[in-house]
Amino acid sequence: MTTTSTDTFSIGGDLPVHRLGYGAMRITGEGIWGPPADHDGALAVLRRAVDLGVDFIDTADSYGPTVSEELIAEALHPYPDNLVIATKAGLTRTGPGKWHALGFPEYLKQQCELSLRRLKLETIDLFQLHRIDTRVPIADQLGALVELQQQGKIRHIGLSEVTVSQLGAALEVTPVATVQNLYNVGNRASEPLLDVCASAGIGFIPWFPVQTGELAAPGGPLATLAASTGYSPAQLALAWLLQRSPVLLPIPGTKSIEHLEENCSAAAVTLDPATVAVLDGLTVAGVDPEVTGTSA
Repeated sequence: MTTTSTDTFSIGGDLPVHRLGYGAMRITGEGIWGPPADHDGALAVLRRAVDLGVDFIDTADSYGPTVSEELIAEALHPYPDNLVIATKAGLTRTGPGKWHALGFPEYLKQQCELSLRRLKLETIDLFQLHRIDTRVPIADQLGALVELQQQGKIRHIGLSEVTVSQLGAALEVTPVATVQNLYNVGNRASEPLLDVCASAGIGFIPWFPVQTGELAAPGGPLATLAASTGYSPAQLALAWLLQRSPVLLPIPGTKSIEHLEENCSAAAVTLDPATVAVLDGLTVAGVDPEVTGTSA
């Protein structure tokens, strides 16, 4: 992965990472449930990501559940000094493709302890509330994370799938280092939140960053751009994110080393103004993670 100093972002102001990371959700089984069909292949992808210069890996206790964190530790521990591992708690699983918010403070604390054990860490660099549980006051959910932070078990606190107002409420409780929302070249529903994060210097981790769908279908606008530029639709989508805002931290995930290498090469792509203008004008229908069974 070719990068420059402008391709880095400091999470929480003190954790510099290259802005193109790796999302470790898809290395689990179908429906983000159970072990991968190719265990050794999953380990190889994780190791190749680090070889390519990726120093930011995002996972969650619910990926598998537990499987993604266990694979990361198996593949990469002892970790390189510069590797930042982010994980999450706050979604529980009842089966493939099924996700349920669970934000009781004691549960969040328990899950942090288990993530520390699985990842073989003493401190989790970025611990994210996977979903806000509407049954529990947000101050109580984040209060549990603040306690963990005070105990040295987590370094920075992040949020996932929140609104502008929810971020505002969270900031009344604690500083927030990152938010992670669905956002990509075809889905801009979180644009207002991105604007707030950019103004506040909060990292924005777009999940599903290479959703291209019909845009990349034969004859579609991304397919046409790919043919004229020589870049793949995924590379165009990722390069657009990297140029869109300096706080964006895309985390494309894949089980394939070939696709991993393709994605990482997007860090070296500079889009010309005309290409950016075309990409700026693209949108597709949003994806409802509760319907599709996906979650970041």
